[in-house]
Amino acid sequence: MTSLIRYLTLCTLVLVGIAPLSACFPLVAGGAYMTGMVAVDRRTSGAMLEDQSIELKISSRIRDALGERAHVNVSSYNRKVLLTGETPDPQDKERVSEIARNIDNISAVWNEVGATPISTLSERTSDAVISGRIKAELLDSKDLFTNAFKIVTERGTVYIMGLITPREAKRVSSLASGVTGVKKVVLVHESITDDELANIQPALPK
Repeated sequence: MTSLIRYLTLCTLVLVGIAPLSACFPLVAGGAYMTGMVAVDRRTSGAMLEDQSIELKISSRIRDALGERAHVNVSSYNRKVLLTGETPDPQDKERVSEIARNIDNISAVWNEVGATPISTLSERTSDAVISGRIKAELLDSKDLFTNAFKIVTERGTVYIMGLITPREAKRVSSLASGVTGVKKVVLVHESITDDELANIQPALPK
């Protein structure tokens, strides 16, 4: 039964990764009804709305500027922006950074866009599977809050965002590194102390 639950959870996570939905989309895993990330997300509700707005603004401006000649994914967490994907033209990579930095209320930009040919649907599906596997591992873990982490995978490289303590950063890096298909793990998180975490979120049950 446990294996079946884990399989169904992985399938759900992969489908969500392939066709991104609202953060409030309800998931059903193992009979447990999870209403999304709002209740346990470490960001304030205002920060979550701001991150969604940032992602939409940057994505729209990149599409207007580059059209189909680039594939760029925009991820924002607590006003820190991660840019991933591919553009065959190195000049377009710099253009992407410029576009992102011109958006209001951004505190940092990490440009991890590769100056490579645009990825195929098969490659993107593989990345979604990897992200799904990592999220399934997080669900299985007893010492990590699953929704504390934003997982982004591009060309086998896993980027981990969030408000994370040093212990959590080390633990999630180790966990993600052991997942099949992962080539590299990159932490692009905001570090917080254990005391700061205690003020944000209740402790895990023992």
